Amino acid sequence: MSQEDYAHAPARVTVRELRAGGKTLVTTLLCPKQTTKEAIKRLYRDRWHVELDLRNIKTSLGMEQLSCQTPAMAEKEIWVYLLAYNLIRLMMAHAALLSGCLPRQLSFKHTVQIWLAWAPHAYHGNIAHPNEIFVLIAQQTVGNRPGRIEPRAIKRRQKAYPLLTQPRSVARENVRKNGHPKKLK
Repeated sequence: MSQEDYAHAPARVTVRELRAGGKTLVTTLLCPKQTTKEAIKRLYRDRWHVELDLRNIKTSLGMEQLSCQTPAMAEKEIWVYLLAYNLIRLMMAHAALLSGCLPRQLSFKHTVQIWLAWAPHAYHGNIAHPNEIFVLIAQQTVGNRPGRIEPRAIKRRQKAYPLLTQPRSVARENVRKNGHPKKLK
């Protein structure tokens, strides 16, 4: 948030608090007649899709760590990942339309894997029918898991290599003299 946006933000915000399914939900949707408790519960459940989408961008597309070094390039890199994400979702929407299911029922990771395997053949013109990829994408669906809850914990371990704590030139010289350091356990 910029300083200008912060200056225009109100000093107080009125919120509505409600209990739903053992949880306390807080919202700025104040009128119970316009937005019912059930609608707010549905919005809360749908937030799971946002978490899945962010996870897909980070892990399935490989944006866990940005590779650039300047803020401008970081912004460009994020836009490229968002473009790739939207193109994958577009393929999923087309496959869902052809197969008669909902796009959210198709696997994002499966679609990425199909595209990575398919792209070299499409580039060289070695494909029989362009819609074959959509048939392949529609073959892998995900289960319907309403109310799914996942723990917020790190599953993937850190890399087994020590951190680089000295200048790269010094580290290279140490490797030349002593060999690579042992992996951390």
